Amino acid sequence: MTLADQIQQKLSDAFSPSHIEVDCESHMHNVPAGSEMHFRVVLVTEAFSGLRKVQRHQQVYGALAEEMAGPIHALALHLFSEEEWAGQAPDSPQCMGGSKG
Repeated sequence: MTLADQIQQKLSDAFSPSHIEVDCESHMHNVPAGSEMHFRVVLVTEAFSGLRKVQRHQQVYGALAEEMAGPIHALALHLFSEEEWAGQAPDSPQCMGGSKG
């Protein structure tokens, strides 16, 4: 199981989302080929209704505590309640650090 699959499974178990996307974006950064360190997550769940953005982030970080302490270097979070979800989230910008710039 890839780390992206593991992240998706943990978030699905924790939040029962109506929509989830977990994309490994490590290839966009200055990391060794095949690395799994940078991720973009789009998560839509009724569990986020009435919560501020920081509370949503804290809940996701809690669900992924083990991964955040180890292999995850960067996590771009796009977190929506059912009511807020418009069908798409923004793309991540291109990395400008290291040899990619």
